[in-house]
Amino acid sequence: MTESEFLLLAEAALREIESAVENVAHVTDIDIECARHGNVLDIEFFESGAKIIINIQTPMRELWLAAKTGGFHFKHDGHQWVDTRGGGELYTVLSRAASAATGQAIRIARA
Repeated sequence: MTESEFLLLAEAALREIESAVENVAHVTDIDIECARHGNVLDIEFFESGAKIIINIQTPMRELWLAAKTGGFHFKHDGHQWVDTRGGGELYTVLSRAASAATGQAIRIARA
């Protein structure tokens, strides 16, 4: 995968995640907010004070997710973003991390 192909996929993923998180905030009573700073997306849960950070790692061609539940590295396999260590899919891992951050079951899904 070329750098430009990776960047297109990574940017699209961050936009999709941001939209999915905004949807969760809209349809639930969870006080959650996204903030984008260049290649970094911060997701903040105001009630618990927890954060999830997702960033683009261009040299590695990966998306990295950091949360209290752990750190994860995702590579695109041609269809989806898959964790390089545990094999989990990005939205599944993100949903688990968000659920842990709030103490409520949260499903963050692609639109």
